[in-house]
Amino acid sequence: MMSRTQITLDPETQRRARQRASDMGLSLAEYIRRLVSRDLEGPREASNPAVLFDLGSSGGSDIAGNKDAMLAEAFTSAARPRRRRPA
Repeated sequence: MMSRTQITLDPETQRRARQRASDMGLSLAEYIRRLVSRDLEGPREASNPAVLFDLGSSGGSDIAGNKDAMLAEAFTSAARPRRRRPA
């Protein structure tokens, strides 16, 4: 069962909160409930960016060493006129 609570906001804060709630497709009450709930969860655990490294194998390619040649190949292949196949 929900409890009813009354809060007082200055007009600008209320306007901005209503706008944010509307942008999210929420009522002002639901927007505030979510904010309070998120705050009460406590601090979020910091993510470790290292989990993104060593996820897969490059298959032995050396992009850092070959990037200039790879870019040149991509640009020249894009610049070539494409032939149309007869219908």
